[in-house]
Amino acid sequence: MSQNTVETIAPWVFTLAIFAVWEIACRLFGVDPFILPPPSAAFAAMAQYWGPLMRHSAVTLWTTMAGFALAVAFGVALGLIVGWSRTIYRGLYPVMIGFNCIPKVAVVPILIMWFGIGEVPAILTAFLISFFPIVVNVATGLATMEPELEDVLRALGARKLDIMLKVGIPRTQPYLFGSLKVAITLAFVGTIVSETVGANAGLGYLIALAGSNFQVPLVFAALILLAIEGIAMYAVFAYIEVYFTRWAFRSSMSAAT
Repeated sequence: MSQNTVETIAPWVFTLAIFAVWEIACRLFGVDPFILPPPSAAFAAMAQYWGPLMRHSAVTLWTTMAGFALAVAFGVALGLIVGWSRTIYRGLYPVMIGFNCIPKVAVVPILIMWFGIGEVPAILTAFLISFFPIVVNVATGLATMEPELEDVLRALGARKLDIMLKVGIPRTQPYLFGSLKVAITLAFVGTIVSETVGANAGLGYLIALAGSNFQVPLVFAALILLAIEGIAMYAVFAYIEVYFTRWAFRSSMSAAT
């Protein structure tokens, strides 16, 4: 069996092994389904409530991607501004760190008071929790440009803007696409937090509703669907990262082959 084949099937094997151990442990130790339902109960609930699960999953995916799109636009723009000047970098960086340290769950009630219960607070929470990694990585990619390289380019007549457009921004691509994989998972966290606190649709709302009705298998069914959505979106951006920054991975790819 080739190395590529092993790497392809490994995630499926490990996932099935985790579900098998989970199922066996629940049955072997007689765990109460109210405490921890076996995967079979979760998948049975998924089949039983397939329609509502799909409807709420679509809402969560939409709000997450909307907040993530805002985070990308705002994060890249702010990252370029922060990375443009070391003075701006040093001035804004402490402010951004302080803002990022504020628990977003504490901000959700404020957003609900401002915008009401619905999708807007979830979109904004996903945005607030996911833009920081993008800003940091883009700014770091620009701020860590070698001074010697800048000196050579200036000696050749390049302006600050030319250096930014032709060297700085392409150089930040591995940082940017690497941060997108982190940010998309955080965006899902932000959406679920907001939907759990106050919403009328979405997987977070469904989890809170099912939990209050003691439908624990349905809670785990929603969690499994949420994990599937997160893994799928992470895989999409991992593919985009390799596609656009293949030049940054060529040494490791050649070594692997």
